[in-house]
Amino acid sequence: MALAARLWRFLPLRRGAAPGSRVPAGTSGSRGHCGPCRFSGFEVMGNPGTFKRSLLLSALSYLGFETYQVISQAAVVHATAKVEEILEQADYLYESGETEKLYQLLAQYKESEDAELLWRLARASRDVAQLSRTSEEEKKLLVYEALEYAKRALEKNESNFAAHKWYAICLSDVGDYEGIKVKIANAYIIKEHFEKAIDLNPKDATSIHLMGIWCYTFAEMPWYQRRIAEMLFASPPSSTYEEALVYFHRAEQVDPNFYSKNLFLLGKTYLKLHNKKLAALWLTKARDYPAHTEEDKQIQTEAAQLLTSFSDKN
Repeated sequence: MALAARLWRFLPLRRGAAPGSRVPAGTSGSRGHCGPCRFSGFEVMGNPGTFKRSLLLSALSYLGFETYQVISQAAVVHATAKVEEILEQADYLYESGETEKLYQLLAQYKESEDAELLWRLARASRDVAQLSRTSEEEKKLLVYEALEYAKRALEKNESNFAAHKWYAICLSDVGDYEGIKVKIANAYIIKEHFEKAIDLNPKDATSIHLMGIWCYTFAEMPWYQRRIAEMLFASPPSSTYEEALVYFHRAEQVDPNFYSKNLFLLGKTYLKLHNKKLAALWLTKARDYPAHTEEDKQIQTEAAQLLTSFSDKN
């Protein structure tokens, strides 16, 4: 209203208005004794009522635009607060191991434009696919669904390290359905995204661990797959157990005991390098790691079996 009052001061006044009028006195449209002021303000501006209404509408339009901006900003703040609330719920469910409830929560927002929400949905889709009670048909659908969510997260925010990480993970999963050629071709892309995730967040132990898995996988690639890779690509992806070991140890330095599988793979990598003493050390840690998930339980079993094989041979 303050704006409308300021604009009102500039409206043309009628004949006989108070002193200070911006329009010369005289009859509207007269050509008589006005001298240099022969054309009155009304003649120049047109019908005074129309002009007033025009300015008033302009003022109201401006005020309406200002109101719209305020409401829009409030809506953005509200939407942001809602996303934060959803993310808090999602992280709580993830930490609690409520895989299916987490997926059900996030799936309601699958059309979201928020990268943080989308990569969490990709992770949740993948986690449901990994459940033992998920059928093979459902698993395949979820794997491709997860990749789509991760891709969208990356499109929304290329500076989000988790989006890079989960895109690489989901792309690797899809390779199981695409054949050896596609899987090897994707390996280059997967490595790039793991490296980008590490660059964006050097303190994320999981990204570092996954880069270790990438190295370990290509270090132990069977000879026939290596031969196929050499036939298909001029310089196929390759790595060594030593490189894998560096990443696994680096992940452990960033976040000690963060993941049973990292402990287990440290043990397995030392076995590959024929260092049984250090292999036993890390495998024992993996076996004794508190089991919170199905994967932890599986790791415990495999670590115990490898340790038993040591005892039998000795």
